[in-house]
Amino acid sequence: MDREQLHREPKSGKAKDGPIRCILLSEFHVVAGSKISCQVPENFITKEVFDSIRTYIIPKPQLQRCILTINTLGHKVIGYPVRINHVRYQRNFFYFNLCFVFDSWSRTVQYEAVVKKLAEYLLMMEEEGSFLSNAENNGNICNLLSCILRDLNQRQVATIVEGDTTIYLKIGPLKADPPAVQDHQVPLMCRGFEDTDPDSWDLTTQQVLPFINGINHVARIAAEADVENQLVKSCIQNLVYYGVMQLLPLLKYSNVYMCTRELQKLTRDRTLADECRRYVQLQHAEKVDTVRLPSLFSILQLYSQMTHGVTLRSLCQRLCPRDNNIDERKLVSFGLQHNLIRCINKYPIFTGSIPTPKHKLYTGLNSLDEICCKTGLSPSRIEQEIDMDSNVTVIWK
Repeated sequence: MDREQLHREPKSGKAKDGPIRCILLSEFHVVAGSKISCQVPENFITKEVFDSIRTYIIPKPQLQRCILTINTLGHKVIGYPVRINHVRYQRNFFYFNLCFVFDSWSRTVQYEAVVKKLAEYLLMMEEEGSFLSNAENNGNICNLLSCILRDLNQRQVATIVEGDTTIYLKIGPLKADPPAVQDHQVPLMCRGFEDTDPDSWDLTTQQVLPFINGINHVARIAAEADVENQLVKSCIQNLVYYGVMQLLPLLKYSNVYMCTRELQKLTRDRTLADECRRYVQLQHAEKVDTVRLPSLFSILQLYSQMTHGVTLRSLCQRLCPRDNNIDERKLVSFGLQHNLIRCINKYPIFTGSIPTPKHKLYTGLNSLDEICCKTGLSPSRIEQEIDMDSNVTVIWK
């Protein structure tokens, strides 16, 4: 594949992930000004291109220690300029910038942390042994940058060993921001993180985790943990972003659930079916009774009966899941975790002319769970008031 084809912009015109085309190290020379001291591959950034962007590669001191991105002339350059003040340098300072170069259409947010970490590493090496300012090290620097370029493009990770110092670089996957966490949502720890050492979490997470049990909603967790509500939301949102937790609807026996197409997985995936049987088993003691695991038939019967107009309460009264050694709360939780079922929410709408303060929440945008959390009233109390109010209509969705 030739260079022209590699640089071809996607037809969609949208930013896409692209490889690192070049890594360059620029520094400020007391006579020549800003210059490229090393780049791999050589001459990728021509003198003409560099001269047009040199003001932004070595910027004013006010912009040091900031991620800077320049997108021009078919290149996108990410840098992290650093200035060192010391009497051993001419003019008493040394100014450098470690830059990654990409195609102009590339998405580069995921590389910013790597550029910053690598620049801080070079800063440490310079302060300890003049690694950058000593011209005799140019060959070592070019070899180092060449290895980093190759490893990051091929494996998204790189390890640098220089003397007694080792640094690890990794390009993290770029994810969309998770949705805002609501008061009525129930956080649940994802499988595989239950036994994580508590000392590995930050202080806020350590304070909140004991109250996250798959039943408590966010507002209740904040109250019981005695942590400010917004701080708890930010903490949980961060854990959701990294795949440590997931958010489930608030479990109520008045809820209506509906099975999805994913329910077929229980009949096709033996591992998932066995996991489900163990998870939903009614716990009478600390040890799981492997002999009395609920049958897959009983589990599928309960899931398949979940549909519009059937509340969890009526389903339990009719099929008696506990007689079949099934905990209906865990059944719902497992179904939501694996997208086997979904919750159908109530959205009240006020259709009258003069709303009360409570009626102002009945916009059709707030679910019954949200209204319960905002008002502090129980679902049964609000449902009773809605049933008695002819000016309120309920939408299920």
